Amino acid sequence: MLAYAAGDAAAFETLYARHRGGLFRFVLRGIKERGIAEELFQEIWMRVIEARLRYAPQARFTTWLYTIAHNRMVDHWRKRGLNVVPLGHDDADDPAPPEPAAEAAREPQRQAETNEQLERLARALEALPPAQSEAFLMREEGGLSLAEIAAATGSNEEAVKSRLRYAVAKLREALDG
Repeated sequence: MLAYAAGDAAAFETLYARHRGGLFRFVLRGIKERGIAEELFQEIWMRVIEARLRYAPQARFTTWLYTIAHNRMVDHWRKRGLNVVPLGHDDADDPAPPEPAAEAAREPQRQAETNEQLERLARALEALPPAQSEAFLMREEGGLSLAEIAAATGSNEEAVKSRLRYAVAKLREALDG
């Protein structure tokens, strides 16, 4: 980000390429409507561009980016008068299910089992309370630490740790069941 702030446009392309997938999945799971998620995703990157000269590396870029995303999603929910929005998405909104590993594709039985597990995981993620889902996705999609998630969500590390522990337990139960 510092290189981009100094005028290196290629540095932005590197940041975008590195973070676009995880950030988009995070936003899409937080906003059920794909079109709105795409708009918010673009707005988040516009805010990154607008703030490039003010960026101060007090934390990792990822933490800063997910803080912007979290705040933008909260603003979105508030504008709509919502206090809590489930952090999930409709399967119909996805363009295609994730591709199974090449090995699984060669074995129809294993592919079916993999697809079934992915579906159970998606349903379990949708069933998580919003705070647990958000913490889990920031950890898994963004690679944020407990402290970084706490900073991004305005929470404390103990609350984040608890949310992650409950989320992982519920997800494991769903996958084992």
